Amino acid sequence: MGSQEPLTAGPGKTLDLVGQRVRDMRRAKGLSLDRLAEGTGLSTGFLSQVERGLSSPSLRDLAIIAERLDIGITDLFDSGDPPAEGPKGDDVVVRRARRSRLQRWRAGISKQLLTPRAGDSALSVYLVHLEPGASTGQETYSHQGDEAGFVMAGALLLTVEDRTWHLERGDSFRFASQRPHRFSNPEASLTTVIWVNVL
Repeated sequence: MGSQEPLTAGPGKTLDLVGQRVRDMRRAKGLSLDRLAEGTGLSTGFLSQVERGLSSPSLRDLAIIAERLDIGITDLFDSGDPPAEGPKGDDVVVRRARRSRLQRWRAGISKQLLTPRAGDSALSVYLVHLEPGASTGQETYSHQGDEAGFVMAGALLLTVEDRTWHLERGDSFRFASQRPHRFSNPEASLTTVIWVNVL
């Protein structure tokens, strides 16, 4: 359960926004709800309600969640979305002008969600930018799900278990996320990848 002093939300909008941000950032990190619960000490049920805008987390809860997601607490309140126009809640199409803003995932690596936030789909598609020399680190990591990608520009150094590939523009990949992996941009120019995650 969450702690006291819950977040106050105006007509549910703040709760919905925070819930969407928690869900998007959790998926971007490749974390299941159970894994996030383990890392925060909050229950899976409570976190699920937070993501759906059904529970009001305290600022302390949000600080714990943000720390586990390696983001600032203010990132949970800023969707980066332009002002809404036209029908809301579209679960099929995301217009270019209505994409979420690029958000920092790790140092030198940013992600932009391309798929609609609506619904409980396990599929997420991201536009990923890696600055020159950016890397997920020397240590490999793993999580639930599957992932695939297409290198649109630049180069990507991808390691899965004990194999490493140097991918260039036009190359693509797929692997089970449970396999230890890491990646980096080995070049002096920006790398852009369309990255697909299925949890």
